[in-house]
Amino acid sequence: MSDSLEVIVQRELDALGFELVELRKGGTKQRPIIDVRMDRLDREKVTVDDCAKVSRAIESKLDAGDVVAPRYVLQVSSPGVERPLRHAEDWRRFVGRQASVVSDAVGGRAEVEIVAVEGEPGAEEAVVRMPKGEERRIPLAGVREARLAFTWKR
Repeated sequence: MSDSLEVIVQRELDALGFELVELRKGGTKQRPIIDVRMDRLDREKVTVDDCAKVSRAIESKLDAGDVVAPRYVLQVSSPGVERPLRHAEDWRRFVGRQASVVSDAVGGRAEVEIVAVEGEPGAEEAVVRMPKGEERRIPLAGVREARLAFTWKR
């Protein structure tokens, strides 16, 4: 699999009004597993019908080419409750929510509350509240991993 897989997936999602949240590749060379996490551009909840429509569109392109082995497995789903935060817009969308962040600015891994996103494009910083209440600024360019955090309420 190559970057052409991401191009195909992105093109089909764009045409259908969805955004690519995450693309994971696994499995073996003979039986690759392609996991597509997508969201709706209109911010409505992703339905089973949405996943089926996207899956059919991507499958038709993959079946017509030689980007993946013929015995591939395609999984299409919503990003889930612990969706990744990849872009500044993702951070802005989820202000007020808890996130699990891996960055030197928080001392490794920390669960934080997203307070705001500030700065110019390409130099954005997230303002976050640490578990003990202190606020910190995290340069988004220095974030190695970030996902919404799901906490079970008792």
